[in-house]
Amino acid sequence: MKFTPTALPGVILVEPDVWKDGRGRFVETWHERKYREGGIPAAFVQDNESSSVRGTLRGLHSQRTRPQGKLVRVLSGEIYDIVVDIRRGSPTFLKWVALTLTAESAQQVWVPPGFAHGFLVLSERADVAYKCTDFYAPEDELRLRWNDPQIGIPWPTRDPLLAPKDAAAPLVADVLDRLPE
Repeated sequence: MKFTPTALPGVILVEPDVWKDGRGRFVETWHERKYREGGIPAAFVQDNESSSVRGTLRGLHSQRTRPQGKLVRVLSGEIYDIVVDIRRGSPTFLKWVALTLTAESAQQVWVPPGFAHGFLVLSERADVAYKCTDFYAPEDELRLRWNDPQIGIPWPTRDPLLAPKDAAAPLVADVLDRLPE
């Protein structure tokens, strides 16, 4: 198992061992001790899954006062995954990393609390699972516009399929005082 830091401190790419044979494959997707030693000291309380068609963009999402750490992996398909540092006092404020995650690679990304997360489905369909360190709280939800020029993410689409809430998400400038410190 390999844990690789990204350009954003705390955001980690996880490359689990994958065992393949004539029957298929086996992947260990969570092992508390190994992940803690790899830099992910998380206690998870909620698991989520989404299923989306090509061109669907989910994000950018976070929670304001109850930020969730998320361990994200693709169960089927391929996604363009984005993690953005939205902590106002951080030296990497509004910096982002992009990773392509696939079911075949079995890679995961650790999104620490205080970061926003989003992804675009690149394959015909993608199923994504993520473990969360806090419960979803609708009243604490924080969404940011996917194409905010202040963040400047080069999404590989100009016309994604968006949920109404994501299409109406505010710019960073409009919610600056609501971002975590």
